Amino acid sequence: MSEPDPWPHHRPNVGIALFNESGQVWLGRRDGTPGPWNWQLPQGGIDSGEDARAAALRELEEETGIPASAVTILDEIPGWVAYDYPPDVREDPRFVKKRHLGQKQRWFALRFHGSDSDIDLESHAEVEFDAWRWGELAEIPDLIIPWKRDVYVRVADAFQHLAKA
Repeated sequence: MSEPDPWPHHRPNVGIALFNESGQVWLGRRDGTPGPWNWQLPQGGIDSGEDARAAALRELEEETGIPASAVTILDEIPGWVAYDYPPDVREDPRFVKKRHLGQKQRWFALRFHGSDSDIDLESHAEVEFDAWRWGELAEIPDLIIPWKRDVYVRVADAFQHLAKA
């Protein structure tokens, strides 16, 4: 018998920590989001009936233009990692209709085998990021909006063995 879902009212989602050959992680600046906490890793929803790994590869390509053929899945955090939306976000008219209390995420670490010229932030109709850079995994908790910070601390801890020494 499977365990009950501890987050039945959270949107299923994937997150991707994309590492280059030097062990740096890909960081994207959210389009139209003012600083200081506007940098994050690629993430997005899991479609109904979609496998989490397939969703991670799809979301990576949609948000960065990087195809599945240019990456290798290295690791994943077992189970869900979740966060709640703060009240002001839950009350925002754009989110009220979705009726989610937050997101539950499956996190994957991927190795990028392509070149920086393969990255195209405008490859998909819905642009998520307006800039990107390679950074250090340890810096990501300080770059993300505070209510997602605990998730990013967990991601940084789980994937530190893949980061630049």
